[in-house]
Amino acid sequence: MTSKIALVTGATSGIGRATANQLAKAGYNLIICGRRADKIIDVSDELSALGAKVLTKVVDIRNRSEVESFINSLPEEWKNIDVLVNNAGLAAGLNNFAEGNLDDWDEMIDTNIKGLLYVSRMVMPLMLANKKGHIINLGSIAGKEIYPNGNVYCGTKHAVDALTKSMRRELAEHGIRVTGIHPGAVETEFSLVRFKGDEEKAAKVYEGFENLVADDIAEAILWCISRKPNVTINDLVIMPTAQPAAGLIIRGNGNVPMSK
Repeated sequence: MTSKIALVTGATSGIGRATANQLAKAGYNLIICGRRADKIIDVSDELSALGAKVLTKVVDIRNRSEVESFINSLPEEWKNIDVLVNNAGLAAGLNNFAEGNLDDWDEMIDTNIKGLLYVSRMVMPLMLANKKGHIINLGSIAGKEIYPNGNVYCGTKHAVDALTKSMRRELAEHGIRVTGIHPGAVETEFSLVRFKGDEEKAAKVYEGFENLVADDIAEAILWCISRKPNVTINDLVIMPTAQPAAGLIIRGNGNVPMSK
């Protein structure tokens, strides 16, 4: 029996890396991409040790020509993609509009929205030709609600939610499933990236409560794609028990606004 193939973007760390590992354990072969060449080698070695065949590519999904070249150059045996996990995304900065950093805005829009679109646009024709497939789009609770100073990041994730619904409407008649996964506070490199490497500031986001970890989301993704073909999990919001809403964490000393 031929192993299924999954493509995971942003696979060098966090949810992407955890998802690639979960899929390898489930018998998938993996196409993984990310921006960090050293990290992608480490992930490839991990997946190979789990028995998966792995194809790696250093790609910046913000660059349309890189994405087009990446997908167009896939060897024929790797084009039968069963699952696409649009995981790559980030938050940059936490400022009000009047003090917003325009470079941060561009980076979030280019990665979270345009990058997802570029990859999806290239992979969808392959799935349509194969008459099967499952697209997983990583959104956020920030795509369902907003929180102070989250403005542009929340906007990009609201866009991901809308694009996910649009994809589902268009692809359903072709038997292609589309799922939106919307996590709350997950301790990954997310806050370290948002606060531009400030480890102390990033650590404070997760103090005083039990946050989610990358494997919590990866396990949920695996569960969604392992449902029977006639079952689609359209939308899944996953929160720490201590986070009842975006921007609110029940910490050890009571209700304190969070920076996530």
